[in-house]
Amino acid sequence: MTPTDPRLHAVLAQLRDRVPVDQRERRSIALFHEHLAPLRAPFDEHADPVHITASAIMVGRRGVVLHRHKRLGIWLQPGGHIEPGEWPHEAARREAFEETGLAAVHPEAGIELVHLDVHPGPRGHTHLDLRYLLEAPDMTPAPLPGESQEVSWFGWVEAIERADPGLRGALVAVSATLGHRPPHGTDGP
Repeated sequence: MTPTDPRLHAVLAQLRDRVPVDQRERRSIALFHEHLAPLRAPFDEHADPVHITASAIMVGRRGVVLHRHKRLGIWLQPGGHIEPGEWPHEAARREAFEETGLAAVHPEAGIELVHLDVHPGPRGHTHLDLRYLLEAPDMTPAPLPGESQEVSWFGWVEAIERADPGLRGALVAVSATLGHRPPHGTDGP
């Protein structure tokens, strides 16, 4: 990836403007900066064990959509690796469709980065995950073949309670932004 890649410039601008929702995201922003500097191909999962990924916080009338990760066995937002030439927000939407079968869209107001997290991925990789808000249709999820078939809508309280620490802050923040009250005992934005 050359330093002139417009995708990298966009990510760096988003990092610069990002107000963290909690301490974990604050640490993740610092780790993004630390890890991005030496990467020659930050969007390529095969170029380096550290790379940028994209995921979707899928919301709708029923609450939020989560899927149980096949290998990790935990409930997460849909997401994954970025294809060659693909923008992160496009990857989030594509992955959301593949993993849920729901044709979610970015909000009418525009593409919205709502969270970022740095966490271990499979095979010793480190994921620099950009999380975008997507609006999902009020339909039953139907993941594509080969994807985890455990996908469901959850009310905000249940989703936040099931979420791992890396996702919890994002859900609390998005829930509050959308006018939902976070459950008692969770850290707010």
